[in-house]
This record gives sequence, C-alpha cells and structure tokens, in this order.
Amino acid sequence: MSSSAPSPHVGRVALPDRTRSPWWELGRRVLLASAILVGTVLLVYFDREGYRDGNDPKNEISLIDAFYYTTVTLSTTGYGDIAPVTPQARLVNALVITPARIAFLVLLIGTTLEVLASQGREMFRVARWRKKMDHHVVVIGYGTKGRSAIETLVSNGYEREAIVVVDPDSMATDEANRDQLVAIHGDATRRGVLRQANVEAATHVIITTDRDDSNVLVTLTVRQVNPDAWIVASVREHENVPLMRQSGANSVITSSDAVGRLLGLSSISPMLGSVMEDLLTYGEGLEVAERDLLVSEVGKQPQRLPDQVIGVIRDERVYRYYDPVVSLLARGDRLIVIRPAKELPWAPRPGTHGEDTTEDA
Repeated sequence: MSSSAPSPHVGRVALPDRTRSPWWELGRRVLLASAILVGTVLLVYFDREGYRDGNDPKNEISLIDAFYYTTVTLSTTGYGDIAPVTPQARLVNALVITPARIAFLVLLIGTTLEVLASQGREMFRVARWRKKMDHHVVVIGYGTKGRSAIETLVSNGYEREAIVVVDPDSMATDEANRDQLVAIHGDATRRGVLRQANVEAATHVIITTDRDDSNVLVTLTVRQVNPDAWIVASVREHENVPLMRQSGANSVITSSDAVGRLLGLSSISPMLGSVMEDLLTYGEGLEVAERDLLVSEVGKQPQRLPDQVIGVIRDERVYRYYDPVVSLLARGDRLIVIRPAKELPWAPRPGTHGEDTTEDA
C-alpha cells in the first residue's frame, strides 16, 4: 500500500510559520460569511414591504422567504421569483446587497484559493529562502547537544535565520520551527537531504546525532558535498575520534569522556568541578572566548594583559600562553581568554567600545 507521507530519507524544508493557526483563519472566515448572510437576511426582512413574491398570491415575505432570497442572491443563482419592486428596496439592493454579494463570493473564493495555493506559496518561500541562504551553519540533530550548540551560536551573535537544522524526526523539526529555525526533515546521510539544506554553501556544519556510526557516515557525506566546510562532530566514545577525523571532521568533541572527566574532577575537587562547569556554561560567571588582538596590546606578553590569556592563535596554529613562540604578541594574533561572562571595561569585546584591532589598523 502506498503512502503519501514523505519518507525520512527525502529532505523536506520546513520554514518557521509566521501565520496564525489555520483553524483560526477558517473560523474567522466562516464568521464573516455568516455575518454577511445574517445581516442581509435581516435587511431584506425589515424591508419586506418592498419585495414581491411571484409564487405567493398574498405577496407576503416571511423570514424564511427573506432567507431564501438572500441565499440565492448571494450565491448569484437568482431565480427571480422574489424581486425588489419599490425604489427603496432596489436602492438597497444596488448599494448594500450587491457589495455584500461580492464580499461573500470573494470570501468563499479566497478561502478556496488559500487552500489550493498554500503548497505553491510554501514552495515559493522555500525557493526564496534557498536563494538567500549562503555562508550559513547547518546543525544535524536537534537533540540536547544540537539545541545547546544553537543557543551558543545565537548568544554569540549568529542570526537564527542563518542556522539550518536537519533531523529525521518530525517532532524535532517541528520543535525547531517553533524555535524560529529553518528545519529539514530527512536523513543527513543522504546527499539529497544535505543539498536541501544547501550544505554546499555552508561555512560550518555541526553534527550531533546520538550514534557514532551515523556521525561518521554524515561527516563523510558532508565532506564530499562541501570540501571547504568546517565540520564539528561529536562522538560518544574516545576510540572513535581518529576515525571521525579521518572521515573529514575538523574538530571532534568526545561527549562521554568530557562528562566522565567532569564527574571525576567534581569527585576529587568539588570546587574545581564547579569552575569547569562554569566555564562550559555560557552567560554566567566565567567564559572562554576568542577575540582579536587590540593595537594597544601588540608587543606585550600574554601574561601582561587584563584578560587571562590561555592561548594565542598565530598562523592557524594554537600556542599555549607560556610558549616561547608567542612570548611577545604580534599583529594578526588572536587570543583565547578566560574572562567574566558580563562584559567589563577592562575586558572589552572588540568592536563594542570603539577599540582598534590589529586587523583594522
């Protein structure tokens, strides 16, 4: 038996819904149509002396006759057995009932067209989104790790519109849509699904599925589609890190080892464990950050800066702050620092206080 439901292997783009509930829209239109119908019935009935019923010898217009006349008039059927005869009734028909007929028809036709055109409109939105999407971030897997990664990106200045979620679970993609994220329902090991996410134009890809074998296969597929993307992948077991790197991942995070190490530190030294947890929590206490070198800091020792420097990035390599190679900071260096999560004057974020960085100078 064939099914109309989309296969999880076939990518389906779902953009965040910016409209009201369809039931709300349908209910609103039904109420408007009912109001037009009831209002026209009452208008005809109160002016019933101005109408003539060709099938009634007494020429009496009842409430049922008014309802009948209204329905055949608004639907443009117009049998002609009941008709306005007085100038006042004809004027009301011309100025009030005719516009009501037009509004009634537009309402019905608009509802029908809305239903028929919804799929086409969604396809147009997806095509427009795909045309605009470039240099974005693709997050594969919208579980706990994926959500945390996205919140960290957003907290560091990324726009939600520049993040695309891929997940085979429809509930996860629905949740991503509720979080105002573009979501694609599909299996990320399929090239077609990755192309739906426009991964060939992405600058970063974050892979956070719960299975190491799936992560390896996704990494291989992403690397084939986009040789230049920076791929960050998570693995549960440390023994799979070399395999993940061979598959094309630029950075590999071992979730089980990290959790186990934090548990061990917390057992040996509860205070050290709390500090490590603080460093991993964004927006509270201390944070690890990467920033540009300021012009005023060129030629200084890393230990002499207000920020607690723990690493220096030079020529695409990371040096510890005590390494003799970076004993004096040079133009173009970038710093990895530990500083308060709350921005302070002595720990500025470049660009927020008007400082000149070495890249701008």
